[in-house]
Amino acid sequence: MTNEIDFHIGKRLRRRRRLLGLTQQQLAESVGIRFQQIQKYECGANRVSASRLYELSESLDVPAQYFYEGISPDEDKSDDPDVMAADILSQKETMDLVRAYYRLGERPRKRLLELAKSLEPAEAANDAA
Repeated sequence: MTNEIDFHIGKRLRRRRRLLGLTQQQLAESVGIRFQQIQKYECGANRVSASRLYELSESLDVPAQYFYEGISPDEDKSDDPDVMAADILSQKETMDLVRAYYRLGERPRKRLLELAKSLEPAEAANDAA
């Protein structure tokens, strides 16, 4: 039976895999398993053993503790607008946007950031000031 920690590890696994631009198949091959197992890990249906977590951390070039970052016993469910939902970083659209942003030169990145900030709703801009 899986629990919230299994789901958290799965989300972190998916986030890192997508950040590196890897498919489930590519990651699975790197650790010698089938891509369906990666799917089960990512959705939290199957638990990741300690040895498999180590292999995944090696393949994804992160320390094993990366998968546990953000877990706290009394998780703060605050309504702070500056705190972004962790799930947003797991979305494909977010990762595509981040990759495209960093392919730009420094000046276009700054201009794009200024444009994005100028499109914020007025009340959000006032709250940030």
